[in-house]
Amino acid sequence: MSSGMPQTETPAIVACTVSRDVQNFDLLIEDMEAALGEAWGDLGFTEALAFFGQAEAEPLQFIALAIDSADEGDLPLMGEIISQAKSRGIKVILIAEDVTPAALHTLLRQGADEFVPYPLPEQELQAAIERLQAPPPPTVQNPHQLQSGSQREGAVIVCHGLAGGTGSTTMAVNLAWELAALSEREEPSVCLLDLDLQAGSVSTYLDLPRREAVMEMLSESESMDEDLFGQALLPFQEKLQVLTAPSEMVPLDLLSPEDIARVVGLARSHFDFVVIDMPHTLVQWSETVLNMAHVYFALIELDMRSAQNALRLKRALQAEDLPLEKLRFALNRAPKFTDLTGKSRVKRMAESLGISIDLQLPDGGKQILQSCDHGLPLAVSAAKNPLRKEIAKLAASLHELGRSEAEAA
Repeated sequence: MSSGMPQTETPAIVACTVSRDVQNFDLLIEDMEAALGEAWGDLGFTEALAFFGQAEAEPLQFIALAIDSADEGDLPLMGEIISQAKSRGIKVILIAEDVTPAALHTLLRQGADEFVPYPLPEQELQAAIERLQAPPPPTVQNPHQLQSGSQREGAVIVCHGLAGGTGSTTMAVNLAWELAALSEREEPSVCLLDLDLQAGSVSTYLDLPRREAVMEMLSESESMDEDLFGQALLPFQEKLQVLTAPSEMVPLDLLSPEDIARVVGLARSHFDFVVIDMPHTLVQWSETVLNMAHVYFALIELDMRSAQNALRLKRALQAEDLPLEKLRFALNRAPKFTDLTGKSRVKRMAESLGISIDLQLPDGGKQILQSCDHGLPLAVSAAKNPLRKEIAKLAASLHELGRSEAEAA
């Protein structure tokens, strides 16, 4: 490691830990030794800034900046270390323990390349090093150029699953596709935003890569413009523009309500429809999305967990005096028309919760999972699926409603 023991042949130092006291991060020491053997060193914060300017720092490939809650008072110094490293072509892995999301946000915006929580998950440091050393992915060309100064007022349609597996992502992906492909003659522009920052799977459902450009755009939202936003989007079959979830799992509260308002507002100004897939969890910016939404689909199933969560969401919105009327409860895997017992259960559920179930989506069966695994919308992989037909009807009615409102205005 970095002890001062004399060696006959000292290997070139290709990495350094930078911390207040590396002994506070014993797992990091073990992982650095496992990954690099003797080819790494250890520096304090001020030592690192001095070391960057020395000839011995030339072989340096990356630093592992390890911080905990006690270091939050020195964020400007941490930022300077990151900036100095980046200016010399040195990558930065941020190792953080008990650090607030705001501090993480600040340091990631300074240019840290990777973030790994401490205690380190098994093999995660090695995986981060491999990502740093991997060649950059080929540039994905996006034919959709956002026009500067666009003043559209696109409709915001939100899908929020109130329990796991209620189909909110399936709904968001297929609704966005149906809106984008209404007809060859009339194709409104549609943008699909995956705001489930931790477990978002829109990229999987459409077989799109996750790119670093998404995190870069989200972390620089204050200076975001059409070019930066457009670079983060990916086209799907030249009809649909998609903002995938970030490539790394990040805290949901890493973004502020102002960040989300800027992203959704910019999308609205360039697209006729903005479809948003939300995380199951309510966060700081959930209220922002609800207030910006024209329609907010809350997806449930005919079971106790959905009923309980629907009631809790209703009470939460009422307690904060938020626009409950925007919610449209959508029942996924609804009973068939001939299932009178099931229909009666749906009615009792709505009455007991004091809600209106405005949309009943049929069970699409195994074709839904197959379509998601193949990365294709239902319209492409299973056009006759009953769920696809219902979503297509919904898309047509939303488009007709939007057109009527535009003509009335």
